[in-house]
Amino acid sequence: MHPQIRQANTSDALFIADCNIRMAFETEQLQLDPKTVAAGVTALLEDSSKGVYFIAQVAGKPVGQLLITYEWSDWRNGTFWWIQSVYIVETFRCRGIFRALFEHVNALARARRDVCGLRLYVEEENTHAKQVYSQLGMRRTDYELFESDFVLKPFGATMP
Repeated sequence: MHPQIRQANTSDALFIADCNIRMAFETEQLQLDPKTVAAGVTALLEDSSKGVYFIAQVAGKPVGQLLITYEWSDWRNGTFWWIQSVYIVETFRCRGIFRALFEHVNALARARRDVCGLRLYVEEENTHAKQVYSQLGMRRTDYELFESDFVLKPFGATMP
C-alpha cells in the first residue's frame, strides 16, 4: 500500500479535528472540547504561519495526518520543523502510512535551506512510536519537556 500525501486544506478540517480528539484520548485519556479543537484546526488551516497539516490518502480517502509547526533556532540560524498531531486511522496502522508522511515532510525539509532539522515529542511509555522514530533515523535527545499550560479565553472575551 502506497498512500498519497498532500497538504491539507479547509475541507479536511472535520477529519483533522476528529483525529486530534481521538489521539488525545488514545494517548493521554484526555477528552478535548470538540468546538475548541475545530476552531484551532480551522485557525491553522487559514494561517500557514501557524503550521501545515499533511494528509495521507488511500483510494482517495484520508487515513492519516501529520502537522508541522515551526521553531526558530538562533543557535543554528534556521527553523526546526516540529512534527505534531500524528494520527493514523486504526484500521490503517502498521501499513507504512506514518512512514510515508514522515518521508514526505523529511524530503520537503531537506530541500529547503532554512530548515535545520525535524523534532517531535512522544509520550514516555509509547515504546512502539519510539521504535518507529528510531527506525526512521531520528534519535533521542537529552531534553525533557516542561510546560506551563494556560486556559485560553475565547476571542473577544473580557478578562476578569
